[in-house]
Amino acid sequence: MAQHTILENREIIRIKGPETFSFLQGLISNDVNYLTSSQSIYAATLSPQGKYLHDFILLMQNGEVLMDCEKDRSHDLVHRLTLFRLNSSVQIVPLGNTMVTAAIWADKGLPMPGIDHKLGATRSFGNGMIIVDPRLLSLGLRLVAPKEEIKNLLLTIGSQETTYSDYNAHRLSLAVPDGSRDLIVDKSYLLESNFEDLNGVDFDKGCYIGQENTARQKHRGTIRKRLLKVVIKGPPPRPGELIKSDQKEIGTMRSCEGNIGLALIRLDRWEEAKIEGVTLSAGNAQVTPVKPDWVTF
Repeated sequence: MAQHTILENREIIRIKGPETFSFLQGLISNDVNYLTSSQSIYAATLSPQGKYLHDFILLMQNGEVLMDCEKDRSHDLVHRLTLFRLNSSVQIVPLGNTMVTAAIWADKGLPMPGIDHKLGATRSFGNGMIIVDPRLLSLGLRLVAPKEEIKNLLLTIGSQETTYSDYNAHRLSLAVPDGSRDLIVDKSYLLESNFEDLNGVDFDKGCYIGQENTARQKHRGTIRKRLLKVVIKGPPPRPGELIKSDQKEIGTMRSCEGNIGLALIRLDRWEEAKIEGVTLSAGNAQVTPVKPDWVTF
């Protein structure tokens, strides 16, 4: 049975104007030239030092770009985009509650017949757009639609309404980060957060803010930490709780739901702990890192 939930923590920003693509190309980690009315993309903005600022899904509707981003941080994102607009012929308009996003997923396969099984595949659906999540097929679909229409559109799909906690558990089981809940603003790096395997970075597109350090990390292979799923036995650790092997720091917790969470893990120290058969702990809980089957490192 397919499930869905409306993501109240997301907001849509509309970006339009004749210079929209050239404006975005110099700012985001993915190649905006892949973006069409039938293809959505995942991307991020970075600091000049290559550190995470925002991530989002971009789609196109009626020739305009829609940016699906974190609601609580949308004001900061609009502010940063506006700073770089300068004299470009671009309009940046937050849509508030007029457009909303829903996640739709199933245990196996895509939860809607007739959808192209291609990451980012996009098509019109009513007055909205339905998207195969451009990060992982197993995440399912996203529906972006006017607030007053979205529930009726979800009824036509036939999915069962569930809570945000259900979706949160689903994405955590897949080890997919959720913006600033799992990445630290102005500190985390995209590659240690698995953005390359989540199709959020393009290494052939040319320059953008933060590109130089990201490319250097890629080509020198200097990433020693990775964001991994952790299975928790005991009370859920708080975000930021250190994960230790005896007294040695192995990693740091990020978000969790029930007995599943994400953590940034130092890979060499985790390997040492496995060889030694040492149990890892975070607070009063035992944690076991799990490498996702979709990563290539």
